[in-house]
Amino acid sequence: MTNKVLFCATVDYHFQLFHLPYLKWFKEEGWEVHVAANGNIQLPYVDVKYDIPIQRSPLAQKNIEAYKTLRHLMDETHYQIVHCHTPMGGTLARLAARTARKKGTKVIYTAHGFHFCKGSPLSNWLLYYPIEWKLASYTDCLITINQEDYQLAKKRFKTKHIEHVHGVGVDTDELKPLSTKEKMEARKSYGYKPDDFLLFYAAEFNKNKNQKLLIQALTLLKKDVPQARLLLAGEGETSNDCKELTKKLGVAHMVEFLGYRNDTRELVAMCDAVAASSLREGLPVNIMEAMACSIPVVAINNRGHRELVKDNVNGWVLPKNDVPEFSKKLKSIADFADVKENLGINGRSMILNKYSTNKVIKQNSRVYQTYMTGGERNLWAVH
Repeated sequence: MTNKVLFCATVDYHFQLFHLPYLKWFKEEGWEVHVAANGNIQLPYVDVKYDIPIQRSPLAQKNIEAYKTLRHLMDETHYQIVHCHTPMGGTLARLAARTARKKGTKVIYTAHGFHFCKGSPLSNWLLYYPIEWKLASYTDCLITINQEDYQLAKKRFKTKHIEHVHGVGVDTDELKPLSTKEKMEARKSYGYKPDDFLLFYAAEFNKNKNQKLLIQALTLLKKDVPQARLLLAGEGETSNDCKELTKKLGVAHMVEFLGYRNDTRELVAMCDAVAASSLREGLPVNIMEAMACSIPVVAINNRGHRELVKDNVNGWVLPKNDVPEFSKKLKSIADFADVKENLGINGRSMILNKYSTNKVIKQNSRVYQTYMTGGERNLWAVH
């Protein structure tokens, strides 16, 4: 009988964006790969795909239907491993797998950044912490992607195995620095000048992503670095407010609202720096992709940014309200080519050493192999 693994998340493009190497890994190990998520994207390396109406909102009625469908699926199909992701995908899958676990199914949950963490609003702790605390008892292995979440989980949750894995991995063969000639050609193709100082940030527009801080920092930068251009990719509820702010502060000509883009990797590679303003992050892929391209990072201090960005090594992490210092660090990258180059080189080295896809696959495979053999030995990973 062929061994089967089920991957579950809220939406299927989560797997398209982050987990194809892991679906491929299971196929190469001879496993039958199933995926359950909302959506009808055709995914490679998948034998069976279920379109299940999982909704992001915990209050959505369709989640009841999704839970029942998942429970029936897991009860009827003997999965050796269920690996779930995303808050609602992880919640519904772990609840649905309770009976299957009694029959030997092992449930792995990757927390891509707990909604409760140091500095989170009290409401996040009141809503999300009790849920994760309870679901920990329905989880055989909890994987965290940053050190702060790992320490919190080890202290507070009763899951038998808790691991720290360095994110989802970055393809360092595909994401790499451009030569000077390649960078200039890329800029020209997008309509930018060779001497433009390009700052990039790709994120949904919302209060947490905090793009207004970047616009305010640009206001302080425009006198000394008039060629600065802030490229903001993404859509969301605060987009119009940010556009109005650029007009109010007189920097509308220096900010481009790019909307939804599927070419962010090409865009970041041609830029001079990434400016990351989000208040809370798990382990942001956009920062890792910038580092892989040898792009320095100036970021707001939070657990995900702290994990990736080291002061004076590959960039800086700064207090959330310190607009002058944020602007000052961007100016130092604009003014000193050697600083920019060294920060970029160090960033790529960090990715190669810890966060490349090959490194992360090895970490995850240690977890998988424990349950593939049915063993209950102590798991270990590089922390």
